[in-house]
Amino acid sequence: EVEQIRRQHFCSAVSVSYSNSSPLMIVGGSGSRLYDSDGRTYLDTRNNVCHVGHQHPAVVGAVQKQVATLNTNTRYLHPNATLLAQRLASLLPDPLEVVFLVNSGSEANDLALRLARAATGSDNTIIVDGAYHGHTLACLEVSPYKYEKSDEFDLVPQIEDLPAEYDNPITPRKYVWKVPCPDTYRGMHRDASDAAERYAEYVEEACRVYTEERGEELGAFMVEGGMSVAGVILPPPSYLKKCVNVVRDAGGLYIADEIQTGFGRLGSSYWAFQHGWDESDPESHVVPDIVTVGKPFGNGMPLAAVVTTREIANAFEDCGVEYFNTFGGNPVCSAAGLAVLDTIESESLQDHAEQVGDYLMSKFRDLMSQLDIIGDVRGSGLFIGVELVRDRKSLEPA
Repeated sequence: EVEQIRRQHFCSAVSVSYSNSSPLMIVGGSGSRLYDSDGRTYLDTRNNVCHVGHQHPAVVGAVQKQVATLNTNTRYLHPNATLLAQRLASLLPDPLEVVFLVNSGSEANDLALRLARAATGSDNTIIVDGAYHGHTLACLEVSPYKYEKSDEFDLVPQIEDLPAEYDNPITPRKYVWKVPCPDTYRGMHRDASDAAERYAEYVEEACRVYTEERGEELGAFMVEGGMSVAGVILPPPSYLKKCVNVVRDAGGLYIADEIQTGFGRLGSSYWAFQHGWDESDPESHVVPDIVTVGKPFGNGMPLAAVVTTREIANAFEDCGVEYFNTFGGNPVCSAAGLAVLDTIESESLQDHAEQVGDYLMSKFRDLMSQLDIIGDVRGSGLFIGVELVRDRKSLEPA
């Protein structure tokens, strides 16, 4: 009956998982488990929203208490939003200090693009192949994972006469430039000794074309520290540093999309953009100009954020347009966010992610020696990819 009603009142573009077999009717959850309407229990290895576990008592209690007291729009002062912004900023390196609370990752990335345009005067954006940054119009334009599978956009070449090995160099707009994903397993450059430099050269070329050939400004380089829907790709060491250096030399900003990878999921670091940092060499670190967070922030409550520098926030303010978000950072969702941050800390969940992730990957690698279908095991913490192939030489997907 539920499926029948859904087919009548939902657009088929609004997808549901496992529709090619039998959609799951999930009616309950606890910790890492989900329960369907027939009482079956599932280990939830797919959900990237309930970061501290389904129905975590700290989050449930905080939401229940606040919703019984007040939930309203964000026109008024309220301690929850203010404290949440302070806590979030404290988890990021300087000079990231100004916080915009919003409802979703798509909203966060949309706003990040606006901030970059306000600060640089340019829409020109460099993105990575396979990226997904959200479902607003602006986010879809920078999401090859979506626009390359859709007839919604008339895709245009970025530039004529690109090297033949560059696959499908088209984007929805001239102000969007797609560079190859820094994949060292099945990408164009697989030699670990020079992969970072070789992949960064594509970003350098994009910067050159925008600034020298077209005489335009560069807006931003938008990238995940761990490319999630692109295939759980952790870029080779120094890739981000090399890319950001040339982007900043060209006048652009570095937007780090942490919506799927933030809040300790990688175990090795709290944020994916910090993965692989050499703590003994601070000069090797590269701090984003703008960071976006989302999915796990509210543990299922609609909560996301953009964090940036005071200089960029001032440039946005100088545009003269008020930014008001009716529900972004409302008292209930902010209460959930505070409870999530408390729980990550009190239960040492970042360390837990690292330990469990190491164990899982070691077991997958053990299986790899027995099963030829496993071509690669990669990732960090609970950001894990197991790539299945028909042949380990040709890398034909299974």
